[in-house]
Amino acid sequence: MALYESWRAPLASGERVEEIVLRFDRSREPRLLLLPPLFDEHNKTRHQCAETMRKLDATGIDSFLPDLPGCNESLAPLQDQSLSGWREAAREAFALFRCSHVLAIRGGALLAPSLTPAFFYAPAQGKPLLRAMLRARTIAAREAGREEKAETLLVEGREQGLELAGWQLGAAMIRELEAAEPAIGPETPLIDQVELGGSPLWLRAEPDDDPRQAEALARIVAAGILAS
Repeated sequence: MALYESWRAPLASGERVEEIVLRFDRSREPRLLLLPPLFDEHNKTRHQCAETMRKLDATGIDSFLPDLPGCNESLAPLQDQSLSGWREAAREAFALFRCSHVLAIRGGALLAPSLTPAFFYAPAQGKPLLRAMLRARTIAAREAGREEKAETLLVEGREQGLELAGWQLGAAMIRELEAAEPAIGPETPLIDQVELGGSPLWLRAEPDDDPRQAEALARIVAAGILAS
């Protein structure tokens, strides 16, 4: 059964903030932390993440999808967050929920705790994610009759932060995204979109779900966990 509960996520200040966690928890041994895509890609795939967790539940695997500070309904300001802060929150969530494995999707792979068994689905580097948001802002500015250049915006963002695609990102987040790469170990299973079929949901114009893709992803992950 899916439950929404709360957990106390750490902040860079040393304080904690109440955040939501979606959990399918029957106290089984395989326990998976799901790290979703970042920013707008997360919005487009949140339903799909929940459906994947539902499929994993049917295979005998518990799973947990915690909100991080600044995300979704969080009361913590997004502009105060950083990738390093989110990594620490993900590490604490992994320990708190006694997880055995991680499933990281797209930019979620940038947050995966080190030295933990993980599956990476279409892992993304930080720089292309940042570039896509910069492009969206320059296009919106052009349509509004203004001219903005990505290079100039990036210089500003490194020092002062930026609003990109509706997301207010702080300077630390901008700088860390520029350099961020997922830590893919030699034995980390990589899941390619072709294994799931169809088109990536994060590239669609609106949030969507695809039951066949959710079934395929859950099947691949479950087979890997149960074989380990």
